[in-house]
Amino acid sequence: MSDKHDRYRKQTRLIQGKLRSPHWNYQDHIVPPIGASVAYRLESAARGAEGFRQFANPDFNRELQPPIYIYDRLDEPTRGMLEENLNVAEGGEACVTFATGMAAIAAVLGVLLKSGDILLSHRTIYGCTYSLFTNWLPRLGIKVLLEDLTDADRLRALLDRNPEIMVVYGETPCNPSLDLLDLAAMARVVGEYNGQRASRRRVFTVVDNTFATPFCQRPLEHGIDLVVQSLTKNIGGFGTDLGGAVIGPRLLEPDLLLYRKDFGGVLAPRVAWPHLVYGLPTLALRTRQQIATALRVAQFLAQHPKVERVSYPGLPSHPQHELARHQMRDFDGKFAPGIMIYLVLRGDGEAARQLGARVIDHVAENALSVTLAVSLGQIRTLIEHPASMTHAAVPTAIQEQLHIDPGGIRLSVGLEHPDDIIADLSAALDAA
Repeated sequence: MSDKHDRYRKQTRLIQGKLRSPHWNYQDHIVPPIGASVAYRLESAARGAEGFRQFANPDFNRELQPPIYIYDRLDEPTRGMLEENLNVAEGGEACVTFATGMAAIAAVLGVLLKSGDILLSHRTIYGCTYSLFTNWLPRLGIKVLLEDLTDADRLRALLDRNPEIMVVYGETPCNPSLDLLDLAAMARVVGEYNGQRASRRRVFTVVDNTFATPFCQRPLEHGIDLVVQSLTKNIGGFGTDLGGAVIGPRLLEPDLLLYRKDFGGVLAPRVAWPHLVYGLPTLALRTRQQIATALRVAQFLAQHPKVERVSYPGLPSHPQHELARHQMRDFDGKFAPGIMIYLVLRGDGEAARQLGARVIDHVAENALSVTLAVSLGQIRTLIEHPASMTHAAVPTAIQEQLHIDPGGIRLSVGLEHPDDIIADLSAALDAA
């Protein structure tokens, strides 16, 4: 939806917000206020009835019309302003936030899938997403196919063979391997397939954009239907607050709001506020510096004798470097390969796993600039071992099939000085 502020760059708009928002007029507040009421006073029974009529009503545009606030779990102003700004960042029509990134993923699939449907997902995904797909969705009668979706012809064949597929899902870059999915090709293949189906049997594409963030990549611009992401990571930026979001067409906003109301995974206003005030406004500044540091760190690691290979979209050695240069672009159109690095140490099986453990243990005991911790996207550089940590839900026997190497190490590059990060990593590798 265009407005008079469209002439400004996204970096500026994420700092300034809308000033006059239907959720809250904060033109006199330089910093938006925090909502702090669970329930709201209603002037009359008729106003209460109107508020319930408006909620999750497809004929009511929350972005343009002042909502009637009734109860926090339905709608509230601080969260509403965050959703408006996330829409600006991703270029969507509607955004609904949730308590965590996993709650957002569960919600979008809960809205799009029913018993008897098939979810087609790229094979390499976050460990908790894998657990959701393999442990819980089958209990609801939803079949999950984990396949290699980097090949458009393979995606087309899978759709042709499985008419019950209703969602095509993926991460790009993938967690932890940093493989890429061709967003435009995925959208094109699914769009061609949808042209042969009844509208009520449309297949939706869903992409987890957590690793890239809207600063580095905006899947909706490439034809993807819906974006999910964890606000906990680089959008929040400081590792202090959980959160998740779904951004996509206004068509699905009512169902997402109803799902959030009924399943209760609501983002509290006190948690939405830091993402709105500290996270999104500093996203561009933080990420530019982190990308510059990540490139230097990746170049160093690629030359180290104990490192077999480095996966970083910014390196020409990445198998999909040209695809990265095409679709990973910042708000100004510049190449933005992200802040995540995946390195694989030399050795096979248990030997590589033990080498990785020694490297990580040395970091935990001796390094200041690199911290052993899960999560990512913080101002601190974080290191972890996916095979035994973030992807532990994936059975060891199939981890390598999903590009989760025994000696693989995941780095989330922060804002420390690059020379310090390189020195700490060098010492750990040399000592292992």
